[in-house]
Amino acid sequence: MEHTEILTRYTANFVDELVKSGVTDVVISPGSRSTPMALTFTEHPSIKEWILIDERSAAFFAMGIAKQTKRAVALLCTSGTAAANYFPAIVESHYSRVPLLVITADRPHELRGVGAPQAIEQVKLYGDYVKEFHEMALPEATPEMLNYVRNKAAHAVYIAEEGNPGPVHLNFPYREPLNPDFSLDAIWEPTGYGDYERIHQVSLDGRKRLTTKQLELLTEKLSTKKKGVIVCGPQVDEDFAEAVTTLAAHWGIPILADPLSQVRSGKHAKDNVIESYDAFLRNATIRKQLKPEFIIRFGAMPVSKSYLFYLKENKDVMQFAIENSAGYREPTGNNTEFIFADAVELCKDLFSHAPEMDFNLAFLQTWKKMNYIAKTELLHGAEDQITEGEAVRGLVDVIPENSSVYVANSMPIRDFDTFMLTTDKSFTVLANRGANGIDGLLSSGSGAATAGNPVTIVSGDLSFFHDMNGLLAAKHYQLNVTILLINNNGGGIFSFLSQANDKKHFEALFGTPLNIDFQHAVTMYGGEYNLANTEAELKEMLTKSFQEKGLHVIEIKTDRTENVDWHRGKWQTIEQEILKGKE
Repeated sequence: MEHTEILTRYTANFVDELVKSGVTDVVISPGSRSTPMALTFTEHPSIKEWILIDERSAAFFAMGIAKQTKRAVALLCTSGTAAANYFPAIVESHYSRVPLLVITADRPHELRGVGAPQAIEQVKLYGDYVKEFHEMALPEATPEMLNYVRNKAAHAVYIAEEGNPGPVHLNFPYREPLNPDFSLDAIWEPTGYGDYERIHQVSLDGRKRLTTKQLELLTEKLSTKKKGVIVCGPQVDEDFAEAVTTLAAHWGIPILADPLSQVRSGKHAKDNVIESYDAFLRNATIRKQLKPEFIIRFGAMPVSKSYLFYLKENKDVMQFAIENSAGYREPTGNNTEFIFADAVELCKDLFSHAPEMDFNLAFLQTWKKMNYIAKTELLHGAEDQITEGEAVRGLVDVIPENSSVYVANSMPIRDFDTFMLTTDKSFTVLANRGANGIDGLLSSGSGAATAGNPVTIVSGDLSFFHDMNGLLAAKHYQLNVTILLINNNGGGIFSFLSQANDKKHFEALFGTPLNIDFQHAVTMYGGEYNLANTEAELKEMLTKSFQEKGLHVIEIKTDRTENVDWHRGKWQTIEQEILKGKE
């Protein structure tokens, strides 16, 4: 068998096994050494290819698809620094638990370390940020080697999706010539002929659940306490909200729901959901009044810094962190008991095992009263010139059902935490909160839009600038993406921090004004641009964009100093109203 046929059958069997294992999408960064894999992906009838030139953008785009679909997505590039440009997204997917299959083409072994062009050390390039690495064998087409390449494909998909999902890296060395021959017969079969029984690649993986005895021990511990809170941090399981709110309703305890928990929106009951806790836990006196006797947290650590203060001040409180599979997410260092069980099943099992608990209902009512006061103030008033908080409030008012919001880090996610109040609308809120960076936002949001439902990206000006290449995907594939661009000409979050007191160096090092007219960038990528000056204008423009196809960017312009004063005014009013009621 000559080289081209060997290359074709080896690569085709790998791609076909990915498809049989459930992979439906591949993001390809064009290059030469990856030619065999790239052409084979595009030739396979059952996989959708997305072609993006910028590797950093492509990797975040793939991550956006995977985050939205909750399935592993393949990501392919050529050798050299192309692979290095995937690194930021791989770090993010590692920490945010998103399944990626990172496939890097490489020079064959004889061309490594000898000065050959476009050859870098790609073996274990991503270190511990991938769940598993495998250096693939050079192509062969014997039945044993075709079986090998299929096994590696199926195993890679399983590892990427099992337990805590994450990236898996496969490195493919290829010798020239690189072009496969798709005129060959039966290239998608392991031997090139005959029937193929797919048996050994199938993997069945169940959910973790506590035993009856473990449930008894847990509920016995909880039954000795009267005041408790459930905390729901970032997570993406669409079944979780119904399960946790049902449990909290029967137990009579509050739920502190992060905007990324998927608990603030949807058709489930929200009577016990406390969404404005960040606004009033800023006050130390109020935090003392709300001291719990136990805390149960599902999902990652919430966005709120106020909640972090609350947690640190209650180190003596019995605390539980629920992880679906494994992991240790407890940055406070508090004495915390970890429970490794599927969150939805645990809520159901706790309800079945102990449907009623004798908890202090007055404690719940205190939380609900404070939450009502905070919500009333957060909904109150309309400024002549739109504020950043009003922008988020207006978006939540008009966002369509069954859409998604992809929120930038720094200031936008914090405004979402404050101003995204509970709603019966069903929509998903996503963000790259693994490493909390601003990079890759537009690419991630555009990737999420490939699932078909509209996506709204909420971006600051720095996040927008950092990933303008991400607009190409929306343009090229005519994705339905609306971007709410909150432009405060710099890093607005730093104006809330102590660095703002350093007037000499603040603007250069932290404020970092860009002074860019983003309208030109939007036009360059074929998008429609609008500038909103009031909340009413913004809502009208957003509504119009949701009814139309393609890329829309709606910008609001704010002043960082005025933004700080406006936010602090809201928080101060909330604190005063709550404390006045306690006099």
